[in-house]
Amino acid sequence: MKLWKVLGVAGLAGVAASGAIIARDQRQRAQLTPEQVRDRLHQRLEESQADSQ
Repeated sequence: MKLWKVLGVAGLAGVAASGAIIARDQRQRAQLTPEQVRDRLHQRLEESQADSQ
């Protein structure tokens, strides 16, 4: 029975950590202006094209 409690607590901690990571990522994305998003996408496109050549 003790093993199930440990697994339950570990699972709960994993879910909480995942939620915190997702929330942090969403906050960072929400702070970007449309121009910043566009610039980052253009930069990624240029990098991917340079890598494929």
